[in-house]
Amino acid sequence: MADIAQRLPGTRPTAIWRNGVFAVAGLVTLGLVLHFSGPERIAGLQNFLLIFNSLLLEAMPFILLGAIVSGVIEVFVPSSAFDRLTKLPRALQLPAAGVAGFAFPVCDCGSVPVARRLAKKGLAPAAAVTFMLAAPILNPIVVASTFVAYRGRELMWPMVLGRIGLGLVTAIAVGWVVGDRTKDQLLQAARPDEHEHNHGYGGSRWSALFGHIANDFLFMGRYLVLGALVAAALQTFVPQSVLGSIADTPVVSLLAMMTLAAMLSICSESDAFVAASFVQFGFAGQLAFLAFGPMVDMKLGFLYSGTFSPAFFRTVALVVGGMTLAGTLWIEVFLG
Repeated sequence: MADIAQRLPGTRPTAIWRNGVFAVAGLVTLGLVLHFSGPERIAGLQNFLLIFNSLLLEAMPFILLGAIVSGVIEVFVPSSAFDRLTKLPRALQLPAAGVAGFAFPVCDCGSVPVARRLAKKGLAPAAAVTFMLAAPILNPIVVASTFVAYRGRELMWPMVLGRIGLGLVTAIAVGWVVGDRTKDQLLQAARPDEHEHNHGYGGSRWSALFGHIANDFLFMGRYLVLGALVAAALQTFVPQSVLGSIADTPVVSLLAMMTLAAMLSICSESDAFVAASFVQFGFAGQLAFLAFGPMVDMKLGFLYSGTFSPAFFRTVALVVGGMTLAGTLWIEVFLG
């Protein structure tokens, strides 16, 4: 543990040990409470912990995967690799960044550190944001999971293709709104514990890689934990049965599914199975769930707030919400 502290600038060994002791003490205290209170008396707390743990177990591997990809980009990929993309006209640069999401099997959580690293490596922030929002929907794992979740249904291919199309167009729209903002305008100011150079992690590239992976994982993981806490509280204490009464209400049903997607904060690799279970909602409502959630949800709100400027999350929520609502409304009218 002390070795980790030496590799992460600005982190003292005593601070790491203190945090570790607090975490263990908290777990022990919680275990004693559960043991002596009796499961039947704390069903709500047990449900809260189950949801919280499920969100962490579901999302943490993809945070790690995103940290690994971002570390590889930082250490092994030269800035010149992005020269062609940065020299493309704006009309082509954003679609190209969005389509690049097919090549990165990372979910909504994991794409945030990757986009952050791309912007710091010199990619236009608008293109980095476009990639960040498109990757969780366009990556092959999500496409495959959506196909499997809807296999055998009449609207299987429309759902798969509709999710890809609406996700890509929405991501490009957000990138266009970001416009010509520089990385200094878009990203949060550097913190003392953020280390952006290979020196300080050791003499080899592998040492630098593991240093960057640990730094990005810890940086993003703390916001994921906070978001998972909020999402678990909403799922535990807010009754969701009320949604059934509004499933047949135009517009309201779409807004309800978008809100539910934001509250549940489900990873994009598995959200199609949840959306498919809402059989009381139509095709447009389920598509709204699948298009909005991977770009805007509770845990992403904390991730965005810790990575980008204060106004960024509001901008993303407004643009993604407007595009998703408009697109699914057109689909709802078309399907009649």
